[in-house]
Amino acid sequence: MQTKTLKIGTRGSALALAQARETRDRLIKAHGIREEDIEIVVISTSGDRIQDRPLAEVGGKGLFTLEIEEQLADGRIDLAVHSSKDMPTFLPEGLHLSIFLEREDPRDAFIGRDVKRLLDLPHGAVVGSASLRRQALIRRARPDLKVVNFRGNVETRLRKLADGQVDATFLAYAGLKRLGLGDAVTELMDVKTFPPAPGQGAITVESRIGDDRIDALLAPLNHLPTSTALSCERAFLGALDGSCRTPIAGLATVSGEKVQFHGMILLPDGSEAHEVTGEGALSNAVEIGHDAALRVRKLAGAHFFTDWL
Repeated sequence: MQTKTLKIGTRGSALALAQARETRDRLIKAHGIREEDIEIVVISTSGDRIQDRPLAEVGGKGLFTLEIEEQLADGRIDLAVHSSKDMPTFLPEGLHLSIFLEREDPRDAFIGRDVKRLLDLPHGAVVGSASLRRQALIRRARPDLKVVNFRGNVETRLRKLADGQVDATFLAYAGLKRLGLGDAVTELMDVKTFPPAPGQGAITVESRIGDDRIDALLAPLNHLPTSTALSCERAFLGALDGSCRTPIAGLATVSGEKVQFHGMILLPDGSEAHEVTGEGALSNAVEIGHDAALRVRKLAGAHFFTDWL
């Protein structure tokens, strides 16, 4: 099937490269492609370069994909590998999320410097996080803590923690596992009380709509339960204008022939939160996520979303 070099676009962090290599290795296994016939192309993104401000102030999560998508759209790369939770709800014309690899553990990991659990932190301790969702959940659980913006890749944030810039931080457990850093975790958060970001733990591949060659290469890599769960979560996001400006959590799980969903929206200061659940047939995953968003919107009331702006 493969007669020319396949170019995979990715960000340059250790985690992004690990995810790109995992995708490459699955392609090799599925099709017998030689490793030298697949090139991993590192692309610098605005989100990687801007480290001194919260993403919400400079354009949201799309800053991690813009330059990669430009190269995908014009054919300089053949496909792009992303963390699903980094993907904006709406993609550029002509591009789509074509497959999802099997999801890793979606939970958030608490990493304390001197204590093992979030509840053990002393009054007024400093917790670092760049995620508005995590910031809101932290404030909801511990309004006495000081929460500060904490940008950087996994290794940078762990180094800042070790240097004493903060007393604790949160990272995605899946990313830590992929980097062989799972031992750094001091507490794994329960998904009911500290729900993850939609898409957390899943790797997705973005490609050009109608590119039959790439579609054929990628098809065997798609994990249907993960794809179904993510379609539900992204529908929830889409109906709520999910971006880095909005604290939204959501997790869909597939069991047998059913998908179950749990979502939460919060005010940034954690003072108010609303939860919603949904369940139904796998074929209705998108509708379940969309319906959950409409119900939680009604539950929260118009004032809730005004406060997000």
